[in-house]
Amino acid sequence: MIHSIACPLQRCVALAFVAVAGCVGVPPAPPAPSLPARYAPAAWEDLPGFATDRVHEAWPALIVGCRRLLAAPATAPTWKPVCDAAERVDANDERAMRVLLIDHFSPYRVSAADGAGEGLVTGYYEPTLPGSRVPDSRFPYPLYAAPADLVAVELASLHPELADRRVRGRLDGRRIVPYWTRAEIDAGMAGALVPLAWAADRMDAFFLEIQGSGRVLLPDGGVMRVGYADQNGHPYTPVARVLIERGEMTREEASMQAIRAWGERNPARAADLLRENRSVVFFRELPAPAPGSLEAAINGPVGALGVTLAAGRVIAVDPRAIPLGAPVWLATTHPADRQPLQRLVLAQDTGGAIRGAVRADLFWGAGNAAAEAAGRMKEPGRLWLIWPRGAPLPGS
Repeated sequence: MIHSIACPLQRCVALAFVAVAGCVGVPPAPPAPSLPARYAPAAWEDLPGFATDRVHEAWPALIVGCRRLLAAPATAPTWKPVCDAAERVDANDERAMRVLLIDHFSPYRVSAADGAGEGLVTGYYEPTLPGSRVPDSRFPYPLYAAPADLVAVELASLHPELADRRVRGRLDGRRIVPYWTRAEIDAGMAGALVPLAWAADRMDAFFLEIQGSGRVLLPDGGVMRVGYADQNGHPYTPVARVLIERGEMTREEASMQAIRAWGERNPARAADLLRENRSVVFFRELPAPAPGSLEAAINGPVGALGVTLAAGRVIAVDPRAIPLGAPVWLATTHPADRQPLQRLVLAQDTGGAIRGAVRADLFWGAGNAAAEAAGRMKEPGRLWLIWPRGAPLPGS
């Protein structure tokens, strides 16, 4: 479906930079979506910061995401027209990129099933930690590969209404039982586990699990990049919540930095605290991207969509509400100074704690500044789904 424009196209293109109301048409009301999200049609000028965001910074993420979506038969029909058009845009032409957005996409304000339009935006990053492929006294903390005895059952094969659920465990005779917890793994009960690498610091290894990917700096100066491979099936328990419930920090104080500082003050208690989180993440070694490729230029870890993640331009979402690969407009605040943070991002990752329609986790990249921002980010935010014009909306 092609939506009408309330003024000549060339004028709309010129005025897109100053967001003149009424220039860009509002798409018609979408079909009733399925839970857990609602999508309300919006105009481009409704998006906070649309006139000033440097949308070209998101273009590499859009292109690598498009190539993945076009390779999948289930998503290719929806994305082929807009992705073909995106490939033809000059990556240095900001104006042309805005024209493509306006001509080929429609924005929809995302809200929860109960109508709530504001949610939580957190941050994550790609940690860098000293490590080794072999253990010694400097590197005693294992990072495990996915074990051979881990069994995953897709519940949709048994009950179609459970299409987004799976159960992980291990075989005990003919029964599937829960996989080993963190405490049981620490006690040596999981005989099938094989370390992929070894870390120098217990807290570093734990936060690598929370982030899901990272870089291991090897003793010879090399870099081993690791990414999420699987998980032991137990629910994630935030250790910050444990410390708050024990009265050892307040909710306002809780952050990655505060947890790390607590561990430094209480080294004898750190292992027991981490065992309160029964969940364990397993890793795989990521191959280096081809030299000169767009993935090499982005230089990020690989997310749930299977593409490299661009710093500052990718979010993790709940894919039941926002399909992986979709552009999204994010309106939140910066954790350092609470100034507006409004930009085009791509939904290319997921996370165990990212649940709900208006919920996002912003990828900040690698390095100390990224770690600082990600560790402190707990900001209110709003989301707009940027969806191909004429394509059925998610859940319709």
